Amino acid sequence: MHWTITAAGARLAVDAAPCVLGNIAVYRDGTGTIRSRRPHAELPLLPYERLHLPHAASCIARPQESNPSRRRAS
Repeated sequence: MHWTITAAGARLAVDAAPCVLGNIAVYRDGTGTIRSRRPHAELPLLPYERLHLPHAASCIARPQESNPSRRRAS
């Protein structure tokens, strides 16, 4: 798993290995930071980018039901 920085500045976990079924374009910028974005018709995948899956889409770990920060207020 790699943590990337999105175009909006948020952190996004992606699988470490590229995947042809992925929907996140991942690249390393000039400072070495791993960046990610969603390719679309106006800005398709660029030659230096690779497609990856978001980690949440492939994670097999069970969600933490006992985590109090994930509980919804009643």
